[in-house]
Amino acid sequence: MPVEFLGIAATNDGSETTPRSGAAFDKEFTLRIARAHEEHGWDRVLFAYGSGSPDPAPAAAYIASRLERLQILLAHRPNVSYPTFAAKTFATLDQISDGRLTVHFITGGNDREQGREGDTLTKDERYARTREYIRIVKKIWTTHERFDHEGEYYRFQDFVSDVFPSQQPRPGVSFGGSSPAAYAAGGAEADIYCLWGEPLEKTAEQIEAVKTAARAAGRTDVPRIQVAFRPIIAPTEDLAWEKAHRTVGAIKARTEKGEPLTNDHRGTGRTQARSPQNVGSQRLLAIAEAGERYDRALWTPTAAATGGAGNSNALVGTPETVAQALLDYYDLGVDILSARGYDLLDDAIDFGRYVIPIVRDEVARRDAARAARSARTPAAATA
Repeated sequence: MPVEFLGIAATNDGSETTPRSGAAFDKEFTLRIARAHEEHGWDRVLFAYGSGSPDPAPAAAYIASRLERLQILLAHRPNVSYPTFAAKTFATLDQISDGRLTVHFITGGNDREQGREGDTLTKDERYARTREYIRIVKKIWTTHERFDHEGEYYRFQDFVSDVFPSQQPRPGVSFGGSSPAAYAAGGAEADIYCLWGEPLEKTAEQIEAVKTAARAAGRTDVPRIQVAFRPIIAPTEDLAWEKAHRTVGAIKARTEKGEPLTNDHRGTGRTQARSPQNVGSQRLLAIAEAGERYDRALWTPTAAATGGAGNSNALVGTPETVAQALLDYYDLGVDILSARGYDLLDDAIDFGRYVIPIVRDEVARRDAARAARSARTPAAATA
């Protein structure tokens, strides 16, 4: 099966290791890092969402109008706009990008972060709202006749959009989470299910949970699986591990100074990061507490240093080692590999130059071998 690579569409150069050097929305850097992804073999980039961060939708439109091939994954929280408005925004962006849009719906795992924009629902209520929201957006994208909606969270009458996506029948829907409520919602509605990088055994368990939820929802298909990592690569294993320890040292130094580790200078801060409410971060911290190294190259101190904040487990080694580690996840059924370094621009270029070609070549070799085996099987059966 084909493999795809997702990077980050950062709007400034800040990361967990380095404060940003300029404004929250640095237009030149945003274009520069997006172009670096397009020119170095990446398939799409994520425009992330934060309560105080630049709005990702116009930033995505800016990039879509300037680049020709790079696909867009747009993060969106249902609490920030009504689904009728959001569906039109997404359809317009899909038109601007000539059909390169996928929407990543974020339910929200932190009450304080959600409350910053007036969201007071409980976690379970948020998941129920997200499911209703996605269904409405899908219907608006594909319905050319007026309709009413009477749901638990949204009600409207006589609506029909006059703008439709370029993609037919609609753009893809992406979703993530590690709780039973997340599996149920994403298993029912998502085209792509996103996981944070965990050891192979635990990732396999999560993939099965997503498939089980999809079957329980009555689906005959299952979502594609995406897994995210923080690659730390260097020409030799020794240099890669030295770089990894420097990276954790830089994160800890910033944390000790009380600096927020997010690009949003109004981030949640150190205390909140150490007691995360979302199950995904709790899982990362539990894995880190149980051990530092797993499988071929997975390393957990980066997650521990950030309090399990988001995509934070690393893959450490030479490009060859990291590529083989990614292929281990591919063998589990993961066909979208998400990666983001700590030097956002240079790491995106290095990963694209040295890791992506190895993975693509090996996947192509395996697909060719599989096709050859399939071609031989009927002849052998006939004989």
